[in-house]
Amino acid sequence: MGCNKTIKPLQVTVYETSESGNKLTKITDFSSVENPVIVTISPEEKFQTITGFGGSFTESSAYLLNKISKKNRDTIIAAYFGESGAKYSLTRTHMNSCDFSLSQYSFAPVVGDMELKHFSIQEDKDDIIPMIKDAMAVSKDGFKILSSPWTAPPWMKDNNAWVGGKLLPKYYDTWALFFSKYIDAYKEEGIDIWGFTVENEPLGNGNNWESMQYSPDEMTNFVQHHLGPKLEADGHTAKILGYDQNREHLKEWVDSQFKNEASSKYFDGTAIHWYASTYDYFPEELQYAHKKAPNKYLIQSEACVDSEIPKWQDDAWYWKKEATDWGWDWAPEKDKYLHPKYAPVNRYARDIIGCLNNYVDGWIDWNMVLDTQGGPNWFKNWCLAPVIVDPEKDEVYFTPLYYTLAHFSKYIRPGATVIALENSDKDLQATAAQNIDGAISVIIFNEGKIKKNFKILLGDKETSISINPQAIQTIVISAKK
Repeated sequence: MGCNKTIKPLQVTVYETSESGNKLTKITDFSSVENPVIVTISPEEKFQTITGFGGSFTESSAYLLNKISKKNRDTIIAAYFGESGAKYSLTRTHMNSCDFSLSQYSFAPVVGDMELKHFSIQEDKDDIIPMIKDAMAVSKDGFKILSSPWTAPPWMKDNNAWVGGKLLPKYYDTWALFFSKYIDAYKEEGIDIWGFTVENEPLGNGNNWESMQYSPDEMTNFVQHHLGPKLEADGHTAKILGYDQNREHLKEWVDSQFKNEASSKYFDGTAIHWYASTYDYFPEELQYAHKKAPNKYLIQSEACVDSEIPKWQDDAWYWKKEATDWGWDWAPEKDKYLHPKYAPVNRYARDIIGCLNNYVDGWIDWNMVLDTQGGPNWFKNWCLAPVIVDPEKDEVYFTPLYYTLAHFSKYIRPGATVIALENSDKDLQATAAQNIDGAISVIIFNEGKIKKNFKILLGDKETSISINPQAIQTIVISAKK
């Protein structure tokens, strides 16, 4: 026998960012829905717990904030961390210099100082630390900081250089001590370090800027026998994330890290980057990493539109397939197909949704602020950031990337659980998460050039919504009263 199920209206609040000009705009006017896409949410089927979303405190970003007016500086900090802004909850910074520094420096500059008696974070005290403290002052819920070294000081390496080379085994314990001292030094400044990646891009970066190379087993050995035991002995609880590079090599790294109980003990998870492709988020590799270590973190620790000079006050460009990345010029011929021209907004929205649907629990953007050149960067490795400033004119441009990221960071909070979602249209990307307070955030991305109508079903409730062409929406379903 059939029975008639009474359908009740589902109360939702909808925010949209679109090529047509919406910027996290609240949408209330929906045309009548015909032939809707069906999006079914099943909160009882749960996946990973969210660690957070955010961006990175780099010397370049902090330097630029020092160059603009206090009013504009405060506006940018509030936009990223304030209650009315993106509410970033997971961030990253660099230990020692990186390409987005003004010069090359180390916190352990004295050659042969094996006990690190001259260790100092003085280099961060004029820029990165004040930026972090300003963010802390406006962040109601606080945020986690993940710190990453690009290289040990040259004197600890086999090539005695900032770029390339390996850590000499005789300095393994000294380098482990460096991480411990860094936690203590930041703590003295009133800043807690939540975790570390062992090494930014251990496969190298083409020997262009600060780097230091490990094989998977070399990194596992360093963590298992030196870094993990040292942090434990010094009473530190900072998380340790392995790897920290592109997803296409993920399998060999998680195989080494999580080979057995002894190798796994000090690894709290794995960090990944997105630069292997402008469109492929490598779901099979992400699923493999999750299955290898289902109770460990899987965090996207760096992403940006690289090898591009920012377009100033030109929102339309960020929605067009005109951007190119490093691989457009430099990828080997066999990999060129992974690096076509793309639209920056599409790359962000597609990747974050793809990550959330494949067990990633945190997603961190690279620089929060860059100038109109895409720097400063001592190597001239120009990139985009969600916020661009012109320090000479004291002007600020919030690009569509800022709003795209905020669709996730503002409405999917730490502790949220990714939940099951079925979507009947392969041209729409969708994901959903339930926050601790019970509210559900559904994120829909319409990459296409036509408006789409869809119906959200949750239990015995439904609502009809339309999404503009080239648009991202966050649909908030408030917790049941």
